[in-house]
Amino acid sequence: MTNHDSARAVVGRGVTKEYGEGEARVLALRGADLDVAFGEMTMISGPSGCGKTTLLSVVSGLLDHDGGELRVLGADLDAMSDRERVLFRRANIGFVFQQYNLLPALTAAENAAVPLVAAGARLSDAVKRTREILVRLGLDGRTEALPREMSGGQQQRVALARAIVHEPRLLVCDEPTAALDGESGRRVMELLRDAAVRPDRAVVVVTHDPRVMGFADVIAHMEDGRVSRVERPTRATKEAA
Repeated sequence: MTNHDSARAVVGRGVTKEYGEGEARVLALRGADLDVAFGEMTMISGPSGCGKTTLLSVVSGLLDHDGGELRVLGADLDAMSDRERVLFRRANIGFVFQQYNLLPALTAAENAAVPLVAAGARLSDAVKRTREILVRLGLDGRTEALPREMSGGQQQRVALARAIVHEPRLLVCDEPTAALDGESGRRVMELLRDAAVRPDRAVVVVTHDPRVMGFADVIAHMEDGRVSRVERPTRATKEAA
């Protein structure tokens, strides 16, 4: 790894991923390059079907890639056993995906506390921490609600709290504001910005939402399974977003 690469949370070169075989074969990633710097929020944008979510899943270690080179937080995920990769993700990566995957029998605060409890924290201590985050996300008064008692937007914010409660070094988010109104979306993006602007952390966000582009330090535009161009918005661009 070069000194330049050591400043990157993610370094991907020529990453490929395909699904199926024969006539059903789909090339989801066709040689994607991606750099994600520590201390920044990188957004991945592009039309539906261009490979955004697949690239996010590969970067987070949830999917294997078929070709190319990929290092995440300095580690080669391909060189890890399945158990090593699970432990690496648990310790270092936070996930916010479109399906919230909340446990139906747990309250909002308990759902958000799952990563801390998995890491060995006492439930009472973990829930106290998650309540603070949920309040910041506008869920004061809903911390004891069950998932069936919450709207989709509320569940999405619980999923975000769960993703950031253990302070991961890399946070990956798939459409985190899709189910939110403008004010709730702004709160979510501000919390993500707080998570990103630290020298040992980074945030990657897949989004179609033009309302949140102003929060990006870098925008990677994807087409047909590749990153077609990379944009670093100027201050004027951010203020206009």
